[in-house]
Amino acid sequence: MLVKASAKFIRISPSRLREVMNYIRGKSVSEAEGLLLNISKRAKGYIQKVLKSAIANAKVKGFNPGQLYVSKVTADNGPIWKRFKAAAFGRAAKIRKRTSHITIELDLKNK
Repeated sequence: MLVKASAKFIRISPSRLREVMNYIRGKSVSEAEGLLLNISKRAKGYIQKVLKSAIANAKVKGFNPGQLYVSKVTADNGPIWKRFKAAAFGRAAKIRKRTSHITIELDLKNK
């Protein structure tokens, strides 16, 4: 791991994020950006934002983004917002609004 970026308390479930993350895992940075542009899922916006942050962190550290690839990308569970919805016969039904923590790590390609 040379460069790391993360976003916490993102208001989308981790399983939806992992669907999109599987596309970019192990790809070069430029290829990952191109793939994210062509995916039509809501999760891509959050992942793009963190990926751009990781690229900016790499530039600050003095690395060339063309030599980097996505070595590790994870979506962990954040806190769950618990709400209730009215149900039949005076009962209440649970609503669990899930949040996520996204982490992206970039590393140098082995040639």
